[in-house]
Amino acid sequence: MPIMSNKWNNFWVGFFLSLWIPPAFIYVYLAQFSPFETNFVATIQHLYPSELLGKLLLLSAFPNLALVFLFYKTDSFKLSQGILIAAMPYFIASFFML
Repeated sequence: MPIMSNKWNNFWVGFFLSLWIPPAFIYVYLAQFSPFETNFVATIQHLYPSELLGKLLLLSAFPNLALVFLFYKTDSFKLSQGILIAAMPYFIASFFML
């Protein structure tokens, strides 16, 4: 029995939700745990040549997988499909940066 209403069980809702979760996670993570005393953009520019950015990008994609599991268990298959499809570019980019 689905817990969510059918109004939110849409592929595009999950797709756009999943596109914004990893950058928001990176922003919050760097604001909380950044060892540098710079702003967000300067920290990303500092991390870009290293493989730490790939690890950070991979870490930021994991909340999407938690949402896929959560919505899959509540029988919101279209929403979880959109989240999983939009998370793939983050995983692919992080593997190329490692």
